[in-house]
Amino acid sequence: MSAAAWEADSVVFRYPGAEHPAVDGVSLRVREGACTAVLGPNGSGKSTLLRLLLGTLRPDAGEVRFRGRVVRAWPRRQIARLVGVVPQGEEEVFPMSVREMVSMGRYPHLGAWRQESEADRRAISHALQRCDVVPFRDRLVSTLSGGERQRVRVARALAQEPEALALDEPTTALDIRHEMAIFELLRDFGRGGVTVLIVTHNLNLAARYADRLILMDAGRVVADGTPADVLTRQRVEQVYGWPVRIVPHPGPGPDAGVPQVVPLAGEACAAMIAVQRSTLGTGTDVPTRAGAAEVRALSSPTTKY
Repeated sequence: MSAAAWEADSVVFRYPGAEHPAVDGVSLRVREGACTAVLGPNGSGKSTLLRLLLGTLRPDAGEVRFRGRVVRAWPRRQIARLVGVVPQGEEEVFPMSVREMVSMGRYPHLGAWRQESEADRRAISHALQRCDVVPFRDRLVSTLSGGERQRVRVARALAQEPEALALDEPTTALDIRHEMAIFELLRDFGRGGVTVLIVTHNLNLAARYADRLILMDAGRVVADGTPADVLTRQRVEQVYGWPVRIVPHPGPGPDAGVPQVVPLAGEACAAMIAVQRSTLGTGTDVPTRAGAAEVRALSSPTTKY
């Protein structure tokens, strides 16, 4: 078994005032030099788990380690040199250009006062190119669209030249071209030995580009393995509460044959549930979160999507 970049042992975290833990007894290993995607419905604990792995949250119980060392024992500047982070969203407090924001990725190497070297400038230029943000490098970040800002955040992490990347919904608001380009880029980094950890709602791109999937529900890990092992019809229906079909990706390419999740339309859901209940009763094959009444309501002509 290859070395672990991150490890979590029986980790529990509850937000103040919350009835249930956001992360509840999670144990996992994130392998070095591979691309791992964390999946799950809204509120399943994905982003909280990422913050625990990065040390920005302290667990109530259990332990988180990065490269064998308790994550909060790492000096923040030292771990910042090793791990590039792309948060789910952030606000720019001060006006800055795209180039200035991407250059922030070099701060863990530069410090507060050192001037950029030729190596720093090359790293920044390369990151701008890889994320397709060169055309607006001199524009203020505040003037960009949501998708453009997200590409700038990814470029900032790449400029850092980290040994590991942790990304929370990195393709939010991106169009198809740039969404695909970011996943292609992350896969290339993983193949080049960089540890890549992605939190994403995109089951199908995760299956195509990640080496391993971790599926969460209600703060717990319910599946951990290859895309084929994790994305089964019964498991996806149970976790997401919606009937689906699992079909192989048609290719061509290296992702040919990987599982792809196709959610059924409302009418098909109602028909499928009705057939299942008439032939199987109310067994486990019926999705646990979307009963027939809810699905029929969704498929009604008067329902607003």
